[in-house]
Amino acid sequence: MTKKTFFGAMAVVTAVALTGSALVASNMGFKLNYSLNQAAAGVSKTGTNTLALPDNRQSGMNTAKNLMDDIGALSVQNVQRFVKSNDGLVLYTGVKGSGPDYALTAGEAIFVRAGTTTNYIVVGSDDPALAYTLNSAAVGVSKTGTNFYAYNYHQTAATAKGLMDDIGAASVQNVQRFIKSNDGLVLYTGVKGSGADFALTPGEGYFVRMGTTVNYIPSHY
Repeated sequence: MTKKTFFGAMAVVTAVALTGSALVASNMGFKLNYSLNQAAAGVSKTGTNTLALPDNRQSGMNTAKNLMDDIGALSVQNVQRFVKSNDGLVLYTGVKGSGPDYALTAGEAIFVRAGTTTNYIVVGSDDPALAYTLNSAAVGVSKTGTNFYAYNYHQTAATAKGLMDDIGAASVQNVQRFIKSNDGLVLYTGVKGSGADFALTPGEGYFVRMGTTVNYIPSHY
């Protein structure tokens, strides 16, 4: 293994085979069967899901429009990108005049709002040498030091605490998980009594709030 080193307002993956989702993987690439849930009582409040794409996406998967088309444009209401400089979102619906298409970036998770529940096959591979820049608060770069982190299959940090330790616990203020059933967040700081540690799911995005900027290379299988 190798190891290197809140978003204030929320507008509005997949488990491995042990929890019922199909996964075919190797260190060169993988296909992950990830459920994007529409709004349904007890499952998803608004049909909003987090999605972490692999570092090396399949050919032609470069923009929000490419992603919508690949999932099935009729199944997706919008795709949203978190903007660190203002803790906001850029929304793309595919409808002319609704908002700009934008590039997908390795290491950055996105929100996908589903109009129908879809089992989406995520295709690609991870790059075990790729460093993600996790920014602390800095004018023009990050408003609060919150990053929307893409948790990929081959990473070995299994929990919020494990991720904090792998990045460097002294540099991380908290890790936050999006809860589809209420469009809320569960927060873990590593401080006793502040909130329970939680498991990470490959294919999901997590908010990581940094106290110092770190160029992070995740530990991999």
